[in-house]
Amino acid sequence: MPSNTRVRDLAAATPTTRDRYIDLLRVASLGTVVLGHWLMAAVTVDADGRAKVGNLLAVEPGLQLLTWVLQIMPVFFFVGGFSHALSYRSLARRTDGPAYAAFLRARLQRLLRPTMVFTAVWGAGALAVQLLGGGGPLTDVAARLVAQPLWFIGIYLAMVAFTPPLLRLHERYGWGAFAALVAAAAGVDVLRFAAGVPFVEFLNFAFVWLAVHQLGFLRADGRLGAPAVPAALAAAGLTSAAALVVFGPYPLSMVGMPGEKISNMSPPTAALLCHGMWLVGAVELLRGPGTRLVTRPRVWRGVIAANGVAMTAFLWHLTAMLGVYGALLALDVPLPAPASAAWWVQAPLRIAAAAVVTALLVAAFRTVEQPAAKPAGTQPATADPARRVSGPVAALGVTLALFGVLGLSMVGFGGLLEGHTAMLVAVRVTAPAAIVMAAAGWLLVEAAAPRHRRRPRSR
Repeated sequence: MPSNTRVRDLAAATPTTRDRYIDLLRVASLGTVVLGHWLMAAVTVDADGRAKVGNLLAVEPGLQLLTWVLQIMPVFFFVGGFSHALSYRSLARRTDGPAYAAFLRARLQRLLRPTMVFTAVWGAGALAVQLLGGGGPLTDVAARLVAQPLWFIGIYLAMVAFTPPLLRLHERYGWGAFAALVAAAAGVDVLRFAAGVPFVEFLNFAFVWLAVHQLGFLRADGRLGAPAVPAALAAAGLTSAAALVVFGPYPLSMVGMPGEKISNMSPPTAALLCHGMWLVGAVELLRGPGTRLVTRPRVWRGVIAANGVAMTAFLWHLTAMLGVYGALLALDVPLPAPASAAWWVQAPLRIAAAAVVTALLVAAFRTVEQPAAKPAGTQPATADPARRVSGPVAALGVTLALFGVLGLSMVGFGGLLEGHTAMLVAVRVTAPAAIVMAAAGWLLVEAAAPRHRRRPRSR
């Protein structure tokens, strides 16, 4: 984590206008996702000694109702919409010329740099294991599973890319822009379930998550401020989600379940969108006590410290968890049957060990996430056409990065030499191709952004 001195300095320098509750929501949502992944993983060993990673919610279906509270990723995307709106508007005011490329670079630096380091480390490790013919009982499944959370990075990249045009729609139509995305998501599900239109469901990766993101724009403009608004949003979302699950084809779980024919997550459904509305309304109703909590100096310093390494912790938390299970298997520690009494007794120890390993990984890789310091004596970025690659190139870059990261989340790091593939929408991708796309996209975004220029020296 950042040093105590740096954290204290940042806390002391926090402007009174900053919305600290948003920072708290960002940390709390990612922390809940990490804890949920650690808890839901149910590792067993078959008769041949091969490890399998199942899902606790599949073993105990009654626990699936907890996902209506703990599937909190919509809150993170809502927070992203709020932050993106403020960031783009601020940059547009300060940048001489079009701000799109500069906005992409500014928002993606702390996202793609730790992601590419994670990808490089895991890719090199998986390749070395395969070349040496080594590995343990968890090696193959780990190489596949650790990449799965990258889907979140890919979706977030899309949100950043679409922020400028959707922000303009929001400024013109307000709630109408959000309603249009909700209607589009519902229309996709009608075409999917009632008309059987193939591949149309993948459009909801955009419509569902961008609708939640759009709520962040409304929050940035103060349109969720009156208590009646988030209360209505929460009530409408919860009632609609319940009705869709009871009377429609939607499953109870708001996270993906192994072997299910329909998932609310992949691709997202209208039920998940209603779930997101309920969560956003609920956290907004808690804004008052949450704001009072985060004004406490010690709490605020903790939020600052956690925000400084949140993405690194998210990227490496599954590696830590699988490392703990691998150590247990290597030491011949018996693994109780998932959801048994012994399993629940062991769970706190496994989670604590995973937290320690995650902290060690964060200590090793945290500097990658820290923003680069601006050189002394610089002026705001300019749109010098002789030096700046065009905005469309930045858009191409973020598109390549988006598809590369999503592809890698589906194919994983296994079978690098055999050309193992996975289906991304309607196209098969390999891990090397996905990595190349992500890296090329990152480099294009970096190249496309205007740089700060040095102030001329006074004579």
